[in-house]
This record gives sequence, C-alpha cells and structure tokens, in this order.
Amino acid sequence: MAIEVNGISKTYTGKKAVDNVSFTAEAGKALGLLGRNGAGKTTTIRILMNVIRPESGHVTLDGKPINYDKVRIGYLPEERGLYAKKEIFSQLVYFARLKGMERTDAGRSVDRWLERVGLAEYRNKKLETLSKGNQQKVQLITALAHDPQIIILDEPFSGLDPVNAMMLEEIVKEQIAQGKIVLFSSHQMNYIEEFCDDIVILNRGSRVLYGNLREIQRSYPRTKLLVRSDRADEIRAAYGDACRDYDRDLLEITLADAGEKQAAMARLVEQFSPDEIRVFEPSLNDIFIEYTQEAEETK
Repeated sequence: MAIEVNGISKTYTGKKAVDNVSFTAEAGKALGLLGRNGAGKTTTIRILMNVIRPESGHVTLDGKPINYDKVRIGYLPEERGLYAKKEIFSQLVYFARLKGMERTDAGRSVDRWLERVGLAEYRNKKLETLSKGNQQKVQLITALAHDPQIIILDEPFSGLDPVNAMMLEEIVKEQIAQGKIVLFSSHQMNYIEEFCDDIVILNRGSRVLYGNLREIQRSYPRTKLLVRSDRADEIRAAYGDACRDYDRDLLEITLADAGEKQAAMARLVEQFSPDEIRVFEPSLNDIFIEYTQEAEETK
C-alpha cells in the first residue's frame, strides 16, 4: 500500500501555500514531512486528509482515488482538540465511533490503549485534570484507537518527558512494523532521523528536497573528518585553516580530496592517537538548514 501525492497546489489570498508538491509514502515505512513555519506542511496534510481540495493535482492510494469513507486515517494534530471538561473514556469512545467503530469495539480499543499508555486509572477523569504530557497521550489515542491504515503525526512528542517520549517511540515503531503508512511532521530532527526512511522538505510551498534520508546523507562529498582528542590544540596547529571546531570537543578537518581520507585517518591515529575519528556525514538538521536557507535566498 502506498499513498501518492501528485502535483498538488493550493492558493490562499493570492499566495501559493502549496505549489506542485509530489511525494509517495509507503506502507511499513515512515516519511518525514519537514519545513519551516509557513512552508506548506499543514496545507499538504489537510489536502491529504480531504479536509480541503487542491486547485490542481490529486492524492491516490495505490494509484486509485482514495475512498475516504473506507480508508481509515489517524491524525494527531499539533494543537490539541479534545474537550477539557469531558470524561476521558467517553470522549475517546465518541471519537472512535465517529471513525466508524461500533460502541462495544470502541470501548474495548480505548481501554486497551489507556492501559498501554499508563492512563487506565484516569479513564473516568476529566481531561483537564491531566498534565499536558498525559493530555498528549490521550490525544494520541484518538489517532490510533480505530486501527488506522494511514497515521499522520504532527509534533507528536510535544509536552512529553523523556520516559513518555520513549514509550511513544515504541508505539510509533510498532505501528510501522504492522505495515501502516506513517507520516511524521516535527521540528525535532532527532526523531525524524530515528523513524523516517524518506523525507520531504518544503519551503515557501515548494518541495526543495525529497528522497531516502540515508542516501541523501551519503551523497555529500566525503571530504571531511570529525576528530575527538585531548590534543586538539596540536591538531589545530598541524592542520591550520583546514581544521575548525565542529561541536564541543569535536574538530572538523577538510581534505582536498575524498580519496585522501584513509591516509589522513591513519596519520591522525599515528600522530595524535585520537579518542574518535570518523568521516563526516551531515545530520538532518544540517541538511534542513542548508535547503531551507538556500531556498529562502533564491526566492
């Protein structure tokens, strides 16, 4: 199963919110939908969910128009949309029934998920009595209780402490392993790197980068080494302008040619006995900044 976004465009008050955007998200994988604020992510998600219609382009599932009455979509929005003064169990069942579940099945599923996220004891409490992190977990249940085929998570780790973030990581990995289509939107690049095989970066409504994250990272010239050593001052003196501080106690050394890296690494080991040495590959954060800044400068 794969969902294909094909050349979608949408304009608001004369401004292109999304301009000819295309990508494919496959079952059993997670795709990261990235962009700065105002890049077009929310509009893209709304078109994908059939909340708004594009002016051009279309969205298909396995090459056919999506029957939104039959395809189950789970959506975790960045902004919480539950009822603060309503009991947790009753409103979760209500939302599951809106998505096609029978009352009995909805109740069983909600109870399973409340147990799964450690909130079973709060099932009859009002939502407003929970912490922000626990409210986020309740919101997550609305996206998953009806066993969706397509899951869209927008800033899912917002408000979660490290323990609850780890639990959510496990849940997301479980959904991917079950063959769901998962779209992941977040400004926390470490989570995108952990979960997502493919990425789409939008800027000012246009797609500026799309592809397999690992392949994108390896496509960069392999002409830089990262070195950690307690003899950093000596290394800086030896390599001069080719050496700079990269991050805390890491140095970055730029080589004239990628073919030199093995010999350069051997020399560093022999001369300075570093604690760590490796070929530099850009992080997703590096790539994101590069492509959104470049797009900004050329527009």
